[in-house]
Amino acid sequence: MTNQFPKPIKKKSAPKKIVKSASGEGKRSFGARDRDRHRDRPERTPSPRREDDRERADDTELIYGRHSVLSALENQRQLNRIWITQQLRYSSRFHTLLPLAKARGTVIDEVGYTRLDSITGGATHQGVAAQVAAYAYCELDDLIARAKAATEQPVILVADGITDPHNLGAIARTAEAMGAQGLVIPQRRAAGITSSVMKVAAGALEHLPVARVVNLSRSLESLKEAGFWLYGLSEKATQPLHEIDLKGAIVLVVGSEGEGLSLLTQRCCDGLVSVSLMGKTPSLNVSVATGMALYELSRQRGSQRIEFSRSNVRNEQFVTSGSA
Repeated sequence: MTNQFPKPIKKKSAPKKIVKSASGEGKRSFGARDRDRHRDRPERTPSPRREDDRERADDTELIYGRHSVLSALENQRQLNRIWITQQLRYSSRFHTLLPLAKARGTVIDEVGYTRLDSITGGATHQGVAAQVAAYAYCELDDLIARAKAATEQPVILVADGITDPHNLGAIARTAEAMGAQGLVIPQRRAAGITSSVMKVAAGALEHLPVARVVNLSRSLESLKEAGFWLYGLSEKATQPLHEIDLKGAIVLVVGSEGEGLSLLTQRCCDGLVSVSLMGKTPSLNVSVATGMALYELSRQRGSQRIEFSRSNVRNEQFVTSGSA
């Protein structure tokens, strides 16, 4: 018995066209059906970026580096979030401070180095970063009052137009280490206290108050009225720094990296001094020169105490040898 229903005839699809590229390799071209299928497919939207990586509010700042974050923790500064590696989290110094910060509402995230690289934008974070509120500047009057209350011979450093954050951070670190009571910076055409400055300062800004003023020359006059002597550091000055009596209430004014002290700032100073150089190098980096000037200032204030202690030792040795 024959089959009354013939088999359906399958239509052969048109062969795919092979398009040869310039290199001779064949590439299959899409047919009409392929184009329709790809046209109907919804477009893929990129995955949203993590909000806690680089999208921070304008009133927050990022600090990173072990010294900077440790100093903020030790001074109980309010930290919104801390990103830290597992190895560093359980180190002796961080292990005791992190629970205290968590109790104050800080979010602790244990992350890897790749995530920290993304958060800090590839900076040298040393395995830890923290989100803090924007740096809180103090008023100039408050800075003067705090400086006078701290010691009978206060030292305030004024930075006139420092634009490099690394120089400003190094100056702040040296100033705090040498016992200065405060730092004054202008609001315009100068670097402010940013995460880069905090990183270079290595925690010094947790102990050194900074006043950011609108009119620097008027602020210098206010410091004069408060009883401070103002000395501007300039490489063109003929008076060496070590020949000046730097005891009492002193303001040391340093200039910008390229142009130094402005003419208006020079007129506000009681005198211009320079760091004596013995070699053929004509000038120094502003942060290096500032460190040398601060050391000379500290040396003069401590010389009387050191000489007195040495005289006591000599008298004791004389008495001991005479009694023998």
